[in-house]
Amino acid sequence: MLKNLSTEITDATDGLALSGDLIDAASGWLSHLVGERDLADKTIEAYERDLRQFLVYLKKRLGHTPCLADLEMLEPKNFRGFLASRRRQHATSRSLARSLSALRMFFRYLEDQDIVANRAILAIQSPKIGHSLPKPLTVDKARSLVDEGVEAQAEWVGARDTAVLLLLYGAGLRISECLGLKAGDAPRVGCDVLRITGKGGKERLVPVLPVIQKSVERYYELCPFAFNLDGPLFFGVRGGPLSPRIIQLLMERLREKLGLPDTATPHALRHSFATHLLGAGADLRQIQELLGHASLSTTQVYTEVDRKRLLKVYEAAHPRSK
Repeated sequence: MLKNLSTEITDATDGLALSGDLIDAASGWLSHLVGERDLADKTIEAYERDLRQFLVYLKKRLGHTPCLADLEMLEPKNFRGFLASRRRQHATSRSLARSLSALRMFFRYLEDQDIVANRAILAIQSPKIGHSLPKPLTVDKARSLVDEGVEAQAEWVGARDTAVLLLLYGAGLRISECLGLKAGDAPRVGCDVLRITGKGGKERLVPVLPVIQKSVERYYELCPFAFNLDGPLFFGVRGGPLSPRIIQLLMERLREKLGLPDTATPHALRHSFATHLLGAGADLRQIQELLGHASLSTTQVYTEVDRKRLLKVYEAAHPRSK
């Protein structure tokens, strides 16, 4: 990942390569994130991309190859200019806030390592992020999607897709967690719990319903490829690991077939899992554990989703609301 940093910035800036000291500092920071902060791979990839975009912007503004001495001279206006340029490229407030967070961490690392001391970035306020709620499916639509929606030319592919959808909705897995399952951990009949490693390496135990066990068992029996205990559980049609894009395309077809909204994505099934449990009386702490959220505040958003649903039912049904 780090070896491409200089090359990608060079390609983006007409051949101006980064200085060696800056590449070394950036590499050290990213290695620090991997080894000490225990962040998820996707998060580290995003932070690397944020730093790369900032350095590309900086090179264009300076007109020469930036080095650590340039970082020491930066002012708040330089960071504001970067955010403004990203905004012109249609970056969302959430993306800008993450970019600013990544740069703050980078400059904090430089100071902690006695490489560069510049706190100008601390004068920049994070963009306000609009409060968005998860958009779960209704119970009936989620059930119809899993029970009636999957069709495939090959029987084993249909069995595979059904098993994946059931794990997303019935166990609340992230798509990366589902497709990252090893064959040796397959929740087949008799396996009523999964040990999942989620974001940041956080482990959790997830109960597996009998309907999920039977679905995975059927896929396991029909799949034409040989399983290796340390290899992937879910295969693509050519025998490689199943790509998340295949499940995204599956959801697109199901949206059209079943008349589902555009918000019906693989992750919406995880939202549906949490919302439907909460609506049925599950404890918020239990849902937090099942989802693998590090903070209860992340899970609490589902209480607002359920409250809005109840208010809509109330307003539609109560005779005095007319």
